[in-house]
Amino acid sequence: MSALRKCQPFLFVLLLLFVSFSVCAQTKVLRGVIRDEQSGEPVPFASMQMEKSGHGLLSDSAGGFTMRFEQWPKDTLRITYVGYQPYALILNDSLMRRAVNDSLFVYITMARGRYNNEVVVRAKVDFGLLLWRKIKKHKEQNDRYRFQNFSYELYNKLELDLNQVNKERLETVKLLKPFAFILNNVDSSEEHPFLPIYITETLSDYYYVRDPVTKRREVIKGSKTVGLNNESVSKYLGGMQQNLDFYNNFIPVFDKRFVSPLSNNGDFYYRYRIIDTQYVNSRRLLHLIFTAKRKGENTFEGDCWVHDSSFAIQKMTLRLDASSNLNFVRELTIIQEFSLINDTTWFLSRDKFVATLAPLGKNRMGMIGRKTTTYKNIVYNDSSVVREVDKNKISEEIMFSENARQRSDSFWLKYRHEVLTKNEKAIYKMVDTLTNMPAFHTYANVLNFIGTGYLNIGNYVIGPWYNWIYANELQGFRLRFDLGTNKGFNKNLILHGYMAYGFGDKVWHWEGDALYLFKRNPRMSLYAMFRQDLDYGQQYYDEITSDNIFAIAVRKPGIPIKFINLTEQQVQWFNEWLNGFSVTFTADHKVYNPELNLAPLSDFIKGPGNPMNGFELSVNLRFAFLEKFFETTFYRTSLGSEFPIIDVKYTHGFPGVLGSTLTYNKLFVSISDIIKVPPIGTLYYNFFGGKTTGVQPFPFLNVAPGNETYYYNKYAFSLMNKYEYLHDQFLGFNFEHNIGSGIFRFTPLTRKLKFRQFYNVKLLWGHLSTENAAYNNNQDYTFKSLDGKTYMEIGTGVDNIFRFLRVDFIWHVLPTGQDLSYIQKFGVFGSFRLQF
Repeated sequence: MSALRKCQPFLFVLLLLFVSFSVCAQTKVLRGVIRDEQSGEPVPFASMQMEKSGHGLLSDSAGGFTMRFEQWPKDTLRITYVGYQPYALILNDSLMRRAVNDSLFVYITMARGRYNNEVVVRAKVDFGLLLWRKIKKHKEQNDRYRFQNFSYELYNKLELDLNQVNKERLETVKLLKPFAFILNNVDSSEEHPFLPIYITETLSDYYYVRDPVTKRREVIKGSKTVGLNNESVSKYLGGMQQNLDFYNNFIPVFDKRFVSPLSNNGDFYYRYRIIDTQYVNSRRLLHLIFTAKRKGENTFEGDCWVHDSSFAIQKMTLRLDASSNLNFVRELTIIQEFSLINDTTWFLSRDKFVATLAPLGKNRMGMIGRKTTTYKNIVYNDSSVVREVDKNKISEEIMFSENARQRSDSFWLKYRHEVLTKNEKAIYKMVDTLTNMPAFHTYANVLNFIGTGYLNIGNYVIGPWYNWIYANELQGFRLRFDLGTNKGFNKNLILHGYMAYGFGDKVWHWEGDALYLFKRNPRMSLYAMFRQDLDYGQQYYDEITSDNIFAIAVRKPGIPIKFINLTEQQVQWFNEWLNGFSVTFTADHKVYNPELNLAPLSDFIKGPGNPMNGFELSVNLRFAFLEKFFETTFYRTSLGSEFPIIDVKYTHGFPGVLGSTLTYNKLFVSISDIIKVPPIGTLYYNFFGGKTTGVQPFPFLNVAPGNETYYYNKYAFSLMNKYEYLHDQFLGFNFEHNIGSGIFRFTPLTRKLKFRQFYNVKLLWGHLSTENAAYNNNQDYTFKSLDGKTYMEIGTGVDNIFRFLRVDFIWHVLPTGQDLSYIQKFGVFGSFRLQF
């Protein structure tokens, strides 16, 4: 008996184990993760309920859930979450056969729905609005820019995918057969199959100091851009250009500014509602959703989780409102997550930007861009940050560590913040294979030739093709051929030249030019050019040149082209400093000879020598503070500056050099800027003016910029012809306000078509001295002059027609008078541009 008593504890344990194993053997386990269909982010605290049994639960903070059953039920699991379409998971035999050892794991992707299906009921106390006011009141205590300084290690990953890929159809396209292996990477696990095609990674240390002068510094430690070795792209993928701050009043989305739900005026644009309360890590979080009050404005819809005592944002999800005026973007999601770095301090820990682009239409193949950024090693209010930023030569500086763009795979395995997924690893392998395929480079060259006009052939380049064929009154049918070098020839030197022949005048024309880059950042270069060709008139004002096949189709009828031959030799030295200041020294020798529809050279001969032979030296001072560029090997395109750009140019003409006969002084000044003024759009302005001394022939004075085509030119006067107005001193003002949706957001049709509104004003004051008027006006050709009067055009129109067409309606306002009956009073112009 005593022996039995001694065995009781042992028997009890055996019985307990037996029961446990029996229960485990009988228990069926359903596990899963709920994710957003577009962004792939987890959906936390989603409501789940069985239709028949009524059993329910919530997903956890990471979107996960676990359900246990004695037997697999034949039921339907309904999943709901605000802002998403309801999801039904049917639990049937077909699904259960996928279970392994009585355990089944499912991925559930929820499609975007609406936040405001319900009727809005006005309550005496609007708790959502009260919470928003609390968040706004505590913005300064929770925004990371409250600190005197901070730094962190930043990891940026950008992935591009083709979505809605029809693999079977693509496999039948003969042109794609050399690249058939790419289709093996098509991911069909989601409702819309997608093909990952590109990925880049950047790792950097970012530093910020607020006072006494705001300074930023970024040191890029690693940049992995397989197949795209471009420094400006690496800079853009760093942290300096990727600063999203939900606490700001406005949030940049491509080239637009959207009103933040946390804006100081957010209650004017949004409705707020509290829908839930949850505890995460023993902290109470309030679930706040927000929707736009009106359609057609640049606003979001979405939700956020708010810490109930500090009113700091723990996580916020922004989605593009369906009526927002943004081109080619079918869906857009922006997410920011914040973490506690001590008991009281919330700091940004992760953000994600996912955009689904559909340039060909909603149901056609498009592209998904996914940018994920994580933040580690956060330091704030520390002297080490100040010491690092003090190394800056200017207020904002991006530096590359040695070999930052040639980091090994072992470096990325050690330092990247997130492990690459299977798809992401496959992209690197695929891109590496493509870049080593001759067929890929052939296809890329052909597409580049069609799109840009230039074709690379070894170390040389031909084009642009749109200048090959042209016809005009003087030259008749004209053929032109361009030949140049590319970076394969020399990484610092580019050569270019062309020959053209007119079958009407039977004259050869040509040009040769060279550019040598001594430095790229900041830039220092030497440029030389010599040419003998027609000067088609003020080409530096034209958005389309006058010597290509497209210009013929859009010319105004009945206006003769003015032809003037130009022989020119030019040498130019350019030097730039990091602060945005640059100087250009130019030596220029020009010899003009009017050919047709202008006064002939003989009308200007008053003594020995060619009256249109001029040699000049000029200095151009330019200041563009913190101007940003997109750079290729030799050339760069300005992305603008947040500050006004100032240009001052002084020119002096010297007689007796290379046969020159002219003496003059010229001064030109320009101030321009593009200003974002959300929520009412963008402003552009340009003040300009100049003066030329002495009595000079018209090519050496100021010929007011006219437009003789129906293609709208931002820099020219639309109802004025070229060589119509002549001045030796002038002032001008160019202003345009792109409003955005404007009045078009008030009607459903124009809101759906995404029309955009704008208006512009152009002014010119000019004077021509009596001596210059007498010298340049004769029986063969007579110029007009404003003589102190104001020339004014105003315009408005419709932008974004079919996503790329703009129509301008232009009225001539000033000057007025009976003797001005020759002036065109009204005109309609068109132009094309791709924009978001």
